[in-house]
Amino acid sequence: MMDGAGDGIRYPWSEPPEEGAAAEIADGVLWMRLPLPMKLDHVNVYALDDGDGWTLIDTGFHSKRGTAIWERLLAGPLAGRPVTRVVVTHHHPDHVGNAGWFQERGAELVTTRTAWLFARMLTLDEQDRPPEETLTFWLRCGMDADILAERANERPFNFADIVHPMPLGFTRIRQGDTMRIGGRDWDVHIGNGHAPEHATFWSRDDDLVLAGDQMLPSISSNIGVYATEPEADPVADWLEACERLGALAEARHLVLGGHKLPFTGLPMRMRQLVDNHHGALARLEAHLAEPKTAGECFAPLFKRRIGGGEYGLALVEAVAHCLHLWHTGRAVRTLDDDGAWRFRAT
Repeated sequence: MMDGAGDGIRYPWSEPPEEGAAAEIADGVLWMRLPLPMKLDHVNVYALDDGDGWTLIDTGFHSKRGTAIWERLLAGPLAGRPVTRVVVTHHHPDHVGNAGWFQERGAELVTTRTAWLFARMLTLDEQDRPPEETLTFWLRCGMDADILAERANERPFNFADIVHPMPLGFTRIRQGDTMRIGGRDWDVHIGNGHAPEHATFWSRDDDLVLAGDQMLPSISSNIGVYATEPEADPVADWLEACERLGALAEARHLVLGGHKLPFTGLPMRMRQLVDNHHGALARLEAHLAEPKTAGECFAPLFKRRIGGGEYGLALVEAVAHCLHLWHTGRAVRTLDDDGAWRFRAT
């Protein structure tokens, strides 16, 4: 058993800071929260005191409201001192959205190579309608026919809608690096599954872990397959990363994640994150006694009704789990006349 694996998950703070305010988590470490216009309605960001300025961990969506909140934070809790460095844990827009905005104000961008390449590529890839590859991918997934017809004729989500243009240039971090931030030395450990080459930071000087979305306390990060890599196996990447990072987890760690509340009890949580997906895969395998598309696999995976606002994320996660069973030989698939892959347990 990992050290502390029997210790439960606890929340030292019962409430998040109010909009435009900050809570001091540890000496020189501020926790702030920015709104998101979706069911998961917030993202946590952090500012670490470097003396002559601040290092930010993640940035929220780029929007008029988002930048107005940042202006208030800069003038208030950050005391008018400059943001000299922005560390982005991974490329998703709620984390990278304002990175370019801060770069234009003089900040250095620090992230993994994959995160920077994905974010910059996606901000430049603006589309008025879904491309043929995306429509084919949705068809292969077994997307509901009415939803597919609707999405085929409407402007899709574009990164550029909520991510500020990213200037050329960044500073790369990778597995095994050490960074000096906020008067502490942090070991960089790379996660995967939720996002490729997702950076986490483990303090050598106290109990803090900056976790991004790799380790969240009460929700499991979305693990999806997309048209960019339609036969990927992010579930395998996730399980490998959780096992590897779980070996580092100690009960003393205070985990500062991208969503929900800071928490302790990381060894137990890492085991839960692994066990939850093994359980979901077992339920899915039983469900695939008869051939089904990924779009017909929501019930065993999520065990609740999926609404319209959640459909897209549910579909890409269902595809990821079906593909994992296929990659590991636990399922076969056939391409039906309607253009959808149907998976069946072996």
